[in-house]
Parts: sequence; C-alpha cells; structure tokens
Amino acid sequence: MEIYFSFIVPVYNRPNEIKELLDSMVVMDYIKPYEIVIVEDGSSDTSKEVIETFTDRLSISYYQKSNTGPGDSRNFGMRKAKGNYFIILDSDVLLPKEYLSKAESFLSDTFVHCYGGPDDAHQSFSNLQKAISYSMTSYLTTGGIRGRKNTVGKFQPRSFNMGLSKEAFQASGGFGNIHPGEDPDLTIRLWKLGYDTTLIPEAKVFHKRRISWKKFYIQVNKFGLVRPILNKWHPDTAKLTYWFPTLFLMYIVFSVVTVLLGWWYFIAILGMYLGIIFLGATLEYKNVSIGIQSILAVLVQFYGYGKGFLKSYYYIHLLKKVPEKQFKKLFFSK
Repeated sequence: MEIYFSFIVPVYNRPNEIKELLDSMVVMDYIKPYEIVIVEDGSSDTSKEVIETFTDRLSISYYQKSNTGPGDSRNFGMRKAKGNYFIILDSDVLLPKEYLSKAESFLSDTFVHCYGGPDDAHQSFSNLQKAISYSMTSYLTTGGIRGRKNTVGKFQPRSFNMGLSKEAFQASGGFGNIHPGEDPDLTIRLWKLGYDTTLIPEAKVFHKRRISWKKFYIQVNKFGLVRPILNKWHPDTAKLTYWFPTLFLMYIVFSVVTVLLGWWYFIAILGMYLGIIFLGATLEYKNVSIGIQSILAVLVQFYGYGKGFLKSYYYIHLLKKVPEKQFKKLFFSK
C-alpha cells in the first residue's frame, strides 16, 4: 500500500524536548508529505508556543487534553491522525535526518504492521545520559534481553520508537492503561491477533532517557514492577531472563557473604564483570568518566529493576493480589 506517515508524540510538561525533536525533523531528508500529531497530556507547562514556531515548516496537528497517561494519549493521537501508518515517539528523542527514509525503504521491501527501532546516545548528550544509555542498551546488561535482533524470542518494540499500522491499531484497540509496560502489552496482543513485529536496525533514534540518578532509579524500578503483571496477563511470554536483575542482586549479597567467610572467588567474578562494563563503555565513548558512571548506571538499573520485580512477583504471583489495586500508581484512569 502507499504509506502516509503520521508521527504520534505525547508530551507532558516538556516544551524544550519538543523543540529539540522538531528541530531534528526539520532537517530530515524525507521529501514526501507526512504529519506530526502532538498530544499535550494535561501539561501545566505546555508546548503550544514552541510548536507555533514550526507550523510554517512542518505539518503539525496539536491537541490538548486532560492527563490520562501516555498510552491513552497515543491512542487519542492515532484516532486524530490522517495517516495510515503511525510512528510513535517519546518527546525526549532526536531523529537522524535519514530516519523516515530508512523506515519507508524497509517497509516497502518487507511490509510489517508493527516495527521498532534501536536507540542510541547523541554526541551532544551529557556523560550521565550516555552512561545510562549504555546501561540500557548494551548486550552486557539487560539491553541484551530486550528483544533485539538475533536474541532469543520475538522482537518487542518500545513506544519511544515504534511503528504501527492503522489496521493493527484498530484491530488491537491500541495501548492499555498501564504505564510503563503498555508497549510490550500491546505487542503481545498484536501477536495473538496474528500480526508480526520486527526490528528495523536503520530506524534509530537518539534517546535522552532520564537526566538524574533518582529519575533513572524510579524508571527502572517501575519496569521491574510491571513485568510480573505482564507475565500474569500473558503467561506464555514469561521467560527466565526477566529474573536476571533479581538474581544479580542475590549474587551480590552471596558474594559479600562469601568474602566474610574468606572466599574471594565470587566477588572477583563480580569485579571482572563490572570491569568489562567499564572497559566497554570507555571504549565506546572514549571517555573514562562515562566508563565509571556506566558501572553505577548498571548497578542502579539492576537494583531498581530487580527490587521492583521481586516485590511485584511476591504480591501478584504469590499473594494473588489484583495489579490495579496493589500498584495503583502504575495505572491511569481515562
């Protein structure tokens, strides 16, 4: 089919991020028409003035609504969009100039109703952002089990960089009201409806992610809380790999105990692993400071996710609590 793209971007109190995203869209090399649908999700600090400075250069539709969460805001935007293929982005990403051309080229050769693209750190990002990006995307960490190409299991697109056909959106009903976790939930429901998902390696975005250690911890802790809920909803998709961060925490405790008993072998293995993280990040970014911060980012990521996963597993799978009642902050009301 002839593809007409609609970008769908929910935003909440982040006008500066929207400006940077739109700046990157202005210089894209894609020459065909496309539209950008921005949905203001109950923001007190709106992006209206920023968006008005781009309306003469980009085809933008801008909507303001009450706060119902990113999933419902994306659904709102897709219902309003004119296109037949939606590209869902977070507001904190930047697009390489060839992004849309690469996506269209892939879909023209091998059409799929849902795709995801990888993320990376832009050279302009801070050292902290680069360290967090390394922690979240490296094959040495949980980045290696998040559904990348050539890994075990199907690819699960993430909503910071996800393509979805209008047909698949209408068939699935779009995103649910859980957050985070709304993107893997949608992906699994699409599989059950018979739709395939794939990775388009060339459709890369630069993803800023969290800009402080506290915000990063809160984010990964929520990721951990959500996963046992998704496993309960979709038990056929549960995998041992989701336990890795929790098992890593247990290994740290075990290593410390064995040191107290005079055995250094296990903590030496832990030190070697963290040393490899340091070396990998340092070589990738050619910066020792990023290498050091990457070690801390990995520890924060595993601690936050692992702690959240274990807590959620205890309440949801062992005590059989209702997710919407036990973890109310993970669910938005429409």
